[in-house]
Amino acid sequence: MDPVSRTPTEPIDYATLSAGYGALTGALLVASRSRGAAPIRPGELPVMGLATFALAKLVAKEKVESWVREPFLEERPDGERRPKGRRLRYAVGELLSCTRCVGSWSALGLVGFRMLRPREAQVVVPVLALAGANDWLQSGFTTLCAQANVAQKRASQPAEAGATGDANVPRFERPSRPHHGASIDE
Repeated sequence: MDPVSRTPTEPIDYATLSAGYGALTGALLVASRSRGAAPIRPGELPVMGLATFALAKLVAKEKVESWVREPFLEERPDGERRPKGRRLRYAVGELLSCTRCVGSWSALGLVGFRMLRPREAQVVVPVLALAGANDWLQSGFTTLCAQANVAQKRASQPAEAGATGDANVPRFERPSRPHHGASIDE
């Protein structure tokens, strides 16, 4: 991230975002106390953490939420993202391009939702948490498969000179065998 001196912003623009976050946090505190909201138990934090991850990724990265980012970010076909405009608009663009930054605002929103609308949060938070867990599992599975494919390719390289073609079989797929009425396991 560029220093303030190299962006079309002023420190007051970031102070405005910080003040907004602080004001929302204070308003949530006052609202939850006046409603007698049940505190968030430590056991809820992992689920809320996954939900925050999923919501932040959705807002900051996913195509379906590009309409939220469009007024503030230029998203190029090559994947590069640049904040638009000047001052506060530019600062908001920086915020929306950062999943950690959006994550802080997402956490505030989800905590507020849980404190002020606990019944509804019992539906939304687990849905987001499951989406976050799915994202991690899909990424992990893709990484493991890619690593296994690389290892398979490396292991087969010395044998390729005299190989009959079996070395090029993709990982996690059986080589095709002619079927002559015999079972595959024979």
